[in-house]
Amino acid sequence: MARRKPIIAQRSLAKERKPEEMRPSNAERSAYFARREAAKVLRSTLQGDARRRAVGSIKSLVYSPSIRNKKATFALVCQTLKRLSVIKDVMEEANVLSAKWKGVSLYGDAEKYLMLKKDALHSALSRILSRKGVKNVEDLVALDKFSEQKPRYVRVNTLKIDTENAIRELRQEYEVQKDDMVPDLLILPPGADLHKHPLVTNGSIFLQGKASSMAAVALGPKPGWEVIDACSAPGNKTLHLASLMKGKGKIIACELNEERVKRLKYNVKLAGATSILCVSSCPPPICIRKIPDKLKILLDEIMRISPMRSKPSICVLLYVEVKHGDFLKLDPNDPSYSKVRAILLDPSCSGSGTAFERLDHLLPSHSAGHSDHADVRRLQKLAGFQKKVLEHALSFPAVERIVYSTCSIHQIENEDVVSSVMHLASSHGFQLATSFPQWPRRGLPAFDGSEHLLRTDLTTDKEGFFIALFVRKGVQKPKDYERNAEDHTDIAGRTKAYKPRKPLNIFIAKMLKVFPHPHFKLPRKKTMELISQDI
Repeated sequence: MARRKPIIAQRSLAKERKPEEMRPSNAERSAYFARREAAKVLRSTLQGDARRRAVGSIKSLVYSPSIRNKKATFALVCQTLKRLSVIKDVMEEANVLSAKWKGVSLYGDAEKYLMLKKDALHSALSRILSRKGVKNVEDLVALDKFSEQKPRYVRVNTLKIDTENAIRELRQEYEVQKDDMVPDLLILPPGADLHKHPLVTNGSIFLQGKASSMAAVALGPKPGWEVIDACSAPGNKTLHLASLMKGKGKIIACELNEERVKRLKYNVKLAGATSILCVSSCPPPICIRKIPDKLKILLDEIMRISPMRSKPSICVLLYVEVKHGDFLKLDPNDPSYSKVRAILLDPSCSGSGTAFERLDHLLPSHSAGHSDHADVRRLQKLAGFQKKVLEHALSFPAVERIVYSTCSIHQIENEDVVSSVMHLASSHGFQLATSFPQWPRRGLPAFDGSEHLLRTDLTTDKEGFFIALFVRKGVQKPKDYERNAEDHTDIAGRTKAYKPRKPLNIFIAKMLKVFPHPHFKLPRKKTMELISQDI
């Protein structure tokens, strides 16, 4: 009697007998799963768009943890949505949207069914191309006004890196140009994927659109000022303000939503704007950025036992205070806000100007261009809130400059809101000023003075944005931060005529030898000289 081969051996023989062509390659398996994941995202997106209650943007759905092959899935979703109208026309022309289609399951069978109709679909496409007078599908898609890709804009965080070094790093992989209007803003080719670039992950550069970057520049805060960012999360504009203030002054960043506060705190820490402290007698000769708690404790202890004749003091040059609360609850007459000189107000809005960034222009509802009563009511509710926060900002007694901005294309959220507060603004001494006078697109002619307003165009600029700048003159200026700004003039924190005491510099140098810190603001050569000396 012949002995039977073990079961494992039988299975191995069966695998050997399996034809090679029946085994999908790794690339085919990856493509298959990407199609399945793309189908899930498309179903959620299109169902939410049909109900006008989206569960999230296309990007947020693709980059959720449940999607494994994010890059391929995102590409498939975008390409499908770009050609969605063409796909619908072809399927209707080929008459494949029949009763049989409704009984086909979402995955696998649907793809097989369409492959069986391949010839009919090709014929239908040829007839459509002939009617439209174009040669291929790309020409059909190119008829869309949004088909042109948007350049990738990045803003250099000058608290961590200077612009030239950032350009040098990025040019190793991409073509880079400087923007001719917004300082420290760089232009990269469309589609440049920087999400995992070291300069992004360490907070040296931030992905931020040009129009969004224009808001902080329009506000124009000076070093040493106190500034409020009224609706700050996720913090791009807050950190832009910190860079424009050259690391000197105070920024109060308000945010009501708890989850967004966490994101804001993370970004502030990533950008190196949590605090910039000075160790000094007066004026401060040496600056140390982002001093950690352990170093503060060590500093206090060494100060206590140090034999120096004058004990160094610590002062804050820049401090971003993240306030978890409602901007409307801040009391303008509270002494804590008596030195606030500028307010950046970018409140919640419809987000209609970010359609290109969110890829909303690819959705059927955007193509239809319709607006229902729910949309109108929502815009009216948003405009009421926007007017309320703008009126509150106008009531701060020491404020000289206010920027009101939205990422909306609707007049009701933009010109109408500004027009509704002009009487109150005038009573407080504010008037509209022209920001970026070289910019060609101004406000809609809804009222006298609308030419001072700034708009970006959703089609031309690929981003719909609105900026209104209020300026008040003749306000009594606080002196404390002005004096601080004048005292901290050079990179080592000393005025031209001031010569710092050698024992203090030696003390700091020796302390950093024990506890090194990467942001020591004294030239390396000088530091080495001081460490080699004795007190």
